[in-house]
Amino acid sequence: MADTNGKAEHLIGVDLGGTKILAGVFSPQLKCLGRTKVSTKPQRGHDEVIERIARCVKDAVDECDMDLKQIKGVGVGAPGAVDPESGRVIFAPNLAWEDVPLKKELEKELDLPVFVENDCHVCTLGVHDVELNRKPRHMIGIFLGTGIGGGLIIDGKLYSGFNQTGGEVGHMVLEIAGPKCSCGNRGCFEALSSRASIFRKIQNAVKDGEQTVLTEMLGKDLENLRSGDLRKAIKRGDKFVERVVEEAAEYTGIAVANLINICNPEVVVLGGGLIEALADEMMAIIIETAKDYAMPGTFKGTEIIATKLADDAGIFGAAVLARMRTRKSGDAD
Repeated sequence: MADTNGKAEHLIGVDLGGTKILAGVFSPQLKCLGRTKVSTKPQRGHDEVIERIARCVKDAVDECDMDLKQIKGVGVGAPGAVDPESGRVIFAPNLAWEDVPLKKELEKELDLPVFVENDCHVCTLGVHDVELNRKPRHMIGIFLGTGIGGGLIIDGKLYSGFNQTGGEVGHMVLEIAGPKCSCGNRGCFEALSSRASIFRKIQNAVKDGEQTVLTEMLGKDLENLRSGDLRKAIKRGDKFVERVVEEAAEYTGIAVANLINICNPEVVVLGGGLIEALADEMMAIIIETAKDYAMPGTFKGTEIIATKLADDAGIFGAAVLARMRTRKSGDAD
């Protein structure tokens, strides 16, 4: 799809979330040249969301005073189960999508090659390629947001597994009689350490009479609670909130130890909105707990770090995906 002047070399990275769509324009060397954000509005149905993605991409390109003819490919990180070969979103609960042909529909809208992967796989690619310069041969990405997702880099490559669903770290069962998870099981990592599970635990405790400065800050129903509010409450000496966050960090440390025992990675990278807001409160506990639960010898030399890419891991990773896949499809240099 390169144009005759050889200008079709730029890449687009799209991070598709339940609440927002972020699109970035990248040079072939993965320098971000500009970005645009729009709200997702999933309640309007998938056709409308796909139109909004296309509009976000076009706006980002326009923002950079460029033309779609200068774009070589578009990478999209989509939530939920994705078939990367066909580019279909098999199931995305927070978009209420089932079997949506995202690649095909978006290619129609943009007249450009589109490549789709799970959002946490894409974030893992972004951290591995852009932040860590592809140095670790073996790396695990764990992203704590509304839910919990992850990605595995094994032998320098993204590992998707037999059914393309590898890396679903959020659904490791850590507490067999634990709280119910959205997947139907009990005691999943996601049901114990995600933002949604922390908020639910705090809201339920407040209903049962627990005292917290959060109610002074936000009112009794805690309707607009955000991750940053937890940090503010802890800074104001709220022992209850501190205890809830510490518990989530401990479970995260146990999950990290399990993954270190199984995969023996060089680096475990933590990211997502929860880590971005609460790295100072959580990371030391995660590292200590992981050391306690990892088998002797497996932890030696392994690093556990928080990503510096923050909210941009998704668009960078999607651009990495577009670069990889356009090269593979023979549209490369």
